[in-house]
Amino acid sequence: MGMMAAAVVRALGRVECEDAAAPEPTPGRVLVRTKLASICGSDLHIAYQGWSVTSLPLAPGHPGHEGVGEVVDGGGTGFEPGQVVLTVPRIWESAAFAEHQLLRPQNLLALPDTKPLAHLLMAQQLGTVIFGCHRLPPLEGSAVVVLGQGSVGLFHDFALRRLGAERVIAVEPVPERLEAARNMGVDEAIPETGAAATGAVMDLTGGEGAGVVVDAVGSVETLNQAIAMAGKNGRVAAFGLPSSMEPVSFDWAAFFRKSLTMHAVHGAQEAPGLPDFQAAVGLIASGEIDVSPFVTHRFPLSEVGSAFELAESKADGALKVSLSL
Repeated sequence: MGMMAAAVVRALGRVECEDAAAPEPTPGRVLVRTKLASICGSDLHIAYQGWSVTSLPLAPGHPGHEGVGEVVDGGGTGFEPGQVVLTVPRIWESAAFAEHQLLRPQNLLALPDTKPLAHLLMAQQLGTVIFGCHRLPPLEGSAVVVLGQGSVGLFHDFALRRLGAERVIAVEPVPERLEAARNMGVDEAIPETGAAATGAVMDLTGGEGAGVVVDAVGSVETLNQAIAMAGKNGRVAAFGLPSSMEPVSFDWAAFFRKSLTMHAVHGAQEAPGLPDFQAAVGLIASGEIDVSPFVTHRFPLSEVGSAFELAESKADGALKVSLSL
């Protein structure tokens, strides 16, 4: 068995590049040489906050799940060596922060050669957002709030507008991210957090609250903020991973009084044929969405610790921090 470079979460908040055993070609699985991988907010929740972590260190390459790479061995699946693919593994099988991944063929999507790989890589997260939007009610005439304007929030700004939302209200305290939301065409940009942000949403909606609130952050605070911002009979989409495996407290009284509906977003990788990721690739390839502003920082895998620190701090205008392998 050969060796490869891989990121390893040694302890919470400590991610290092190490040598690890490379996977071997296996019938029925596709061996992929990772070229580029990006750090998702859920990776930070796992590597920094310990979400779903039962022991450390984590497996080499885990929890990276946003990747593009080149097929090395198709394992008899129909994928051929040299094909460039988007890798969308189930989170518990993910290893995109390693030079090689062994993946189920149903978690791979062949990519066109018309856009840079760094742009096509964004199809993983955009596809997950499109998948999540299927759960939303009709949005025509609705005011929609998006909490958090990292890449997930920005992709929601785009997707919600396409679905007919009348007003898209972005909430984000980081100035560079709020400016990115303005560039994405949101109607209102709120640079506040907590009660001030909730008050601003109520002012903008005439005291009624929003028909839909998307929590694109994932925290106890933003969950309760989403409930506070939602209007009567509204819906809360809990897109971000929770920040803890412990049970969390939320405002049940407001949830009940407003007759709210709330749902989590999970399972895009399970859809046969990966239709939402295909749609995302099509939107990027056609130029309907310009993802170039999302691609802000790139590090070699050897500097994975610094890459994670930047993604966690959100400094220097970081939106998507990627790793070259």
